Amino acid sequence: MDVCVIGTGYVGLVTGTCLAWLGRSVTCVDIDERKIAMLGAGRATIYEPGLEPLLAQSIQRGNLRFTTDLAEAVRTAEVIFIAVGTPPQESGKPDLSAVEAVARAIGRALDGVRRRIVVNKSTVPIGSGNWVEMLIKEGLGDSPAFRREMANAAHGRAASTHSRPLPGAKADEFFLVASNPEFLREGTAIQDTLYPDRIVIGAADDYAAERLRALYEPIIEQTFTAPPSAPRPADCTAVPVVTTDLASAEMIKYAANAFLATKISFANEIANICERVGADIREVVRGFGLDNRIGPRFLNAGVGWGGSCFGKDVAALIDIANEYGYEPPMLRATVEVNRRQRQVAVQKLQETLKIIKGRTIGLLGLAFKPETDDLRDAPALEIAGQLLAMGARVRAYDPVAMEACRAQHPELKIEYADAPVLLAEECDALIVVTEWDEFRRLDLDAIGAVMNTRVIIDGRNILDRAAVEAAGFKYRGIGR
Repeated sequence: MDVCVIGTGYVGLVTGTCLAWLGRSVTCVDIDERKIAMLGAGRATIYEPGLEPLLAQSIQRGNLRFTTDLAEAVRTAEVIFIAVGTPPQESGKPDLSAVEAVARAIGRALDGVRRRIVVNKSTVPIGSGNWVEMLIKEGLGDSPAFRREMANAAHGRAASTHSRPLPGAKADEFFLVASNPEFLREGTAIQDTLYPDRIVIGAADDYAAERLRALYEPIIEQTFTAPPSAPRPADCTAVPVVTTDLASAEMIKYAANAFLATKISFANEIANICERVGADIREVVRGFGLDNRIGPRFLNAGVGWGGSCFGKDVAALIDIANEYGYEPPMLRATVEVNRRQRQVAVQKLQETLKIIKGRTIGLLGLAFKPETDDLRDAPALEIAGQLLAMGARVRAYDPVAMEACRAQHPELKIEYADAPVLLAEECDALIVVTEWDEFRRLDLDAIGAVMNTRVIIDGRNILDRAAVEAAGFKYRGIGR
């Protein structure tokens, strides 16, 4: 099955690479010539464990190629994924300008030779399936190839034995729009694609749903050879498929992210109460997370969630609700709790050091989560900005995200260190901001020996409090 993926950002690149590994013939499209050149040479443009070897092997096998020629990629494909960015605007509405441009371009590139399935992979508001269909139809009217096929059909001169168009034919004879939301987690995106909890397909036409199910059949049945970088989990023998209408598929994506964000904010709310009554949030979460109606995941208290999805999707869902005359107080509370949680680490510093001005503070971690260099809505950036505004000197160490931070945030006058012990030199306190595994195994004696004062704010509750205090540190966790 020939596949076109438009957009080589996080979702598009991972999706295209994994489909190529399954044996599909995949062409990935982007307007950025530099990215296309890098990807064509087998070099990943994002940090994601296991992606680059999968990328290189799929190119070598001939299943994966990269181009800036959208029209050519569309003409050779049966399934076309729209995987461009939908960044948030100040109002909370997603910016759909890239989706709009791509949908029109797809319409202009279509011909009547075969029926295509156009799939919204980007996270888009409810009703976007109908909107994308309208845009493709508008583009289709400007397609020279389509008009030529229609003219040939009108005169009985089909250009291909597979040609379908007839005079007066409906647009759905040439293309169908479907929704196939992604549920990828940065750091485990290959595993999430090949061994997902579920595959959601939204379509108004049985043909579109059947073709997408056929596309994903190796994943659904788990019949493919697992890549060395992403071995198959022992309990993954088949993957459930949810087939539904377009609007419900679009809502499933928003509802999933909003619920996970709410779950984290709930844990942080309870953590703040725990501190006041003398309880330990880790013990509390362990106790109520064992309830199988609740579960233990996404209940880690800390300095709040970040990344490209939760904030954007919750804001978009609030905007959608308002558009239909509904005020969602729980969603607004989720966002507000998270906003307040970003202040907790700085408040603990003030309580411990009293004076922040003139102090040197080290940040352990910059990325919004481990196993990624993604800084979008990263708590570390907000914490660094607050400390700098208060007159502190800010230093940082992150295993992979420092280069990205230098390039993307030159306005933050952060000093970068190449190792935790180098970061700690002359620091008055350290804040654990990202739960990288290496931070769980810090050489506390070596770090403490080079610090001005031994203070650690454990913003992710990943350190052994007894060990930290035994090394002579003042320890402050979240909800402990």
